[in-house]
Amino acid sequence: MNRTIWVLIVVSILLVPLELLAAEAPQALMVIRVADLAVLGVFALELFLRVLTFRPAELDLYDDGWLGAARIQVLGRVRYLLRPMTLIDLLTVVAVYPPLRALRAARLLRLLRTGRIFRYSNPFKGLVQGLRDNAPLYSLAFSLLGTLVLIGGLSMYAAEIGSNEDMDSVGDGLWWGLVTVTTVGFGDIAPVTPVGRVIGGVLMVSGMFMLALFAGIVGQTLVHSVMSLRQEVVRMSGLVNHIVVLGYDPGVRMLFDALEEEMDVSEVDVVVFADRERPRHLPPDFQWVRGDPTKQSELDKVRLGKAAAAIVVGARDASPQEADATTILTLFTVRSYLGMQPDLGRRKQPVYLVAEILDVENVAHARTAGANEVIETTRIGFSLLAHAIREHGTATILSEVVAAGAHNVYIGRRPDDLEGIVAFSEASTMVKRKTGAMVIGLRITTSGETVLNPPDTRRVQVSDHLVYLAERPVLRAP
Repeated sequence: MNRTIWVLIVVSILLVPLELLAAEAPQALMVIRVADLAVLGVFALELFLRVLTFRPAELDLYDDGWLGAARIQVLGRVRYLLRPMTLIDLLTVVAVYPPLRALRAARLLRLLRTGRIFRYSNPFKGLVQGLRDNAPLYSLAFSLLGTLVLIGGLSMYAAEIGSNEDMDSVGDGLWWGLVTVTTVGFGDIAPVTPVGRVIGGVLMVSGMFMLALFAGIVGQTLVHSVMSLRQEVVRMSGLVNHIVVLGYDPGVRMLFDALEEEMDVSEVDVVVFADRERPRHLPPDFQWVRGDPTKQSELDKVRLGKAAAAIVVGARDASPQEADATTILTLFTVRSYLGMQPDLGRRKQPVYLVAEILDVENVAHARTAGANEVIETTRIGFSLLAHAIREHGTATILSEVVAAGAHNVYIGRRPDDLEGIVAFSEASTMVKRKTGAMVIGLRITTSGETVLNPPDTRRVQVSDHLVYLAERPVLRAP
């Protein structure tokens, strides 16, 4: 059914420019108008059948006899017809009246009912729900508006009739009342009598209060529904191969400084996903999406299945055990989510997960939950402090090693000049001579084991990777 509606809407819109082009061809114009009426008839029939087959919920609740049932049937169908999405359909039908032919463009709004334009989040559904949930507020506001227009318009007509040549009927008075209350002020009708000017002044002041009333109602009921679309920007984008940071608190601020030093964030997209408002001090190069990383249903917001890597950070405003529990739950959730991605088999490499753990006892749990790497930030920091007491200057050296912009630790493939199995001393000497980097260990790819400062005679397999110190990467990435 939806496909048929789509086709009819497209045909209906195409008929509009065709009708303009065929203005000087009576026969073609007649055919186009007949086709337009046929499409309009289909829309009218579909709307009529939906209203006719609608069953009010009150029928299943009350037993008021045939008279009460008839009243429920009529009132229920009227309320159904006045629903916002049904009113859109009604607008497309009343376009049969020539002065309202411009309403044919409203047929485009029928696409909102199919739910395919907004695949992930439909703000119009939020608007409709907001209107429905706050119907009493809107009923009160429109009732006050109607009352002001009615009283002001009738009073203006009674005061100005016979004295104002622009005031010919009650309709003119009501039109003037509506224009004045809404502060539009076309100026086509203006009071000329003292009483009329007093009425106009009262109505203008009342209009200011009416605008404030509507602004307050809309601000409390509809703005949130529209702004929720902001959280879907990343999901609706074509973002791929990006980095996702799961979780945030003020103590994580230095992570973003490190990411800016480690990579060009203007080229690599970094998305932060946390259940709070975007902090003011977050650099503008980082995208922010609000949501709960522990809920699998929300991970689509950041297109985690299309990401290159994800960092799970611990919360500093909770105890280490609580923070690690959230981190481990997030890891389990992420792994479950990634395992359900339809394009999992097409990826060259899976999403690389790095997790921060605050309590050393939870490291194994984080690895079990699916982290590729676990960073024990608290233990590392305390170990540096303790070792610096014994070996002065070591903490400063290690801080420089792990900081971007100085000598850092990298892992890369063996140089192409090395053929077959060679000794560690031969590999490190060649790398030092060609690149200036210092090889300090091996990454055994078959087992994932890292061996630091191996013996010079240690055999380096073709598949092994080299761990080295350098100011920048100098060997091909693994």
